[in-house]
Amino acid sequence: TVLVIILGGILGVTYSIPLRRALVTNSDLPYPEGVAGAEVLRVGDTSEGAEESSRGLGVIVRGSIASAALYFLNTLKAISVDISGVFRVGAGATMMSTSLSLALVGVGHLVGIGVGIAMIVGLLISYGVLLPVRTWGGAAAAPDLADFVSTTFASEVRIVGAGAIAVAAIWTFLKILGPIVSGIRESLASSAKRDAGEEIPLTERDLSMKTVIGVTVGSMLPIGVLLWLFLHGTSMAHHATGLIIVSILFILLTGLVVASVCGYMAGLIGSSNSPISGVGILVAVAAAALVRTIASSSSPDDVRTLVAYTLFVTAVVFGVATISNDNLQDLKTGQLVDSTPWKQQVALVIGVVFGAIIIPPVLGLMQGAFGFAGAPGAGANALAAPQANLIKHLVQGVLGGDLNWSLLGLGTLIGAVVIAIDEILRRNSKYSLPPLAVGMGMYLPASVTVMIPIGAALGHLYDRWAQRTANPERAKRMGTLMATGLIVGESLAGVIYAGIVVAFGGKEDPLAIMPEGFAGVAPWVGVVLFVGTLWYLYRGARQESTRD
Repeated sequence: TVLVIILGGILGVTYSIPLRRALVTNSDLPYPEGVAGAEVLRVGDTSEGAEESSRGLGVIVRGSIASAALYFLNTLKAISVDISGVFRVGAGATMMSTSLSLALVGVGHLVGIGVGIAMIVGLLISYGVLLPVRTWGGAAAAPDLADFVSTTFASEVRIVGAGAIAVAAIWTFLKILGPIVSGIRESLASSAKRDAGEEIPLTERDLSMKTVIGVTVGSMLPIGVLLWLFLHGTSMAHHATGLIIVSILFILLTGLVVASVCGYMAGLIGSSNSPISGVGILVAVAAAALVRTIASSSSPDDVRTLVAYTLFVTAVVFGVATISNDNLQDLKTGQLVDSTPWKQQVALVIGVVFGAIIIPPVLGLMQGAFGFAGAPGAGANALAAPQANLIKHLVQGVLGGDLNWSLLGLGTLIGAVVIAIDEILRRNSKYSLPPLAVGMGMYLPASVTVMIPIGAALGHLYDRWAQRTANPERAKRMGTLMATGLIVGESLAGVIYAGIVVAFGGKEDPLAIMPEGFAGVAPWVGVVLFVGTLWYLYRGARQESTRD
């Protein structure tokens, strides 16, 4: 596990280096968390004076305290931030849910109204059309309607969403392929100038492309050794040479595509909400199809071995996806505060190594405390790991020959239609419908999707007000700082709470103090506090914007 994470993670760093120019420097993607990080760094070191800095710091601190307080009130069970319901639609059913997350509102404020509308379109396609259709006729006979609907969404509708993400991801990659090639050329030219002794601005100094290419290609050797060790002694060992060669080429080529798409998605809606598992589904299915062409078998033992091997290969690509998803957000922060890219990139590699060392014992802790559903030792409170189980079943379906390809095909068709609509809008109006954002709206659970468009709408209204003020730039920045505080506060609260859970030995809801009878009132209290907090924070940002 350590070696897979280190190698996949380092590839995530190296692939993201040539992407910096294409997706960060020469891109207008919003990068909500990258912008938030930059604002936190700037607020204490602004050229606009101590008073302006003090105001900005106050706005961030108020937003952070408010979002952290709401988070901890939920852990105390004094409020509930999860609101959901299941509804019959004719002979079918659907569901709707949301999480009263101030951080997601902050993300929405930063990504903008265009992405918010696209995610709502995706939400309506999944929950308004696909879910009622896929549950049609079965809802009436379901013993537990909520479980039936949620299972259908997870096992069928999300696959359609993954298909939509697939075609949108390919289209996006083709559109940014030119800037990626240009970015690589610029990096090579910059490296050549530095080697020749020419002075290059600090903000343009990446790790040299010779180093990047050398590390990327050099990583394939230990990856090949790991793959050989995985197959050695199994019933598929006689196929090892063909499988390893194809797998290395798959990792090498797929890595760039995955890094590009995940980096783009992170820029679009933030790395915390980017549906990496959706991309992982596509990688796993593609890897399984490739493995099947090299070493297919009808023996249950052989199929089990090939499933495990495919997931092992996919794990390396997942490392690329996860780290490139985070790195480009970090590089955006660096760009905004004029940092030196190569120093960031070295630090990111160091971070990958330490993360790889930490993750296995954390997994061991969770395995001991809860277990994982479907794995040996899973207890009554086993962690569901829904994406991991879904990917496993899809790989089994490909290698076993019983995967329902029509769901992915339907998603691909929907994605193609959205792409066509987006192109027509871009050519004939000032509007757009980002296909990846629509795919993410289809794939992500509604609890995540709903709040981002709400935050986008609030941010849009705030920016329209800011445009009418005497100092629009300052007014907009105060809104950005407030949204930043919402993200920072809830994120830090989540880290602190995770430490508390570990300290209590994995006990469920260790801070809960309210009686179970309060559960019916908690959502209403949560809604009132949520709305009131947003009103207070936006009002405060407006006051700070106009105060002399």
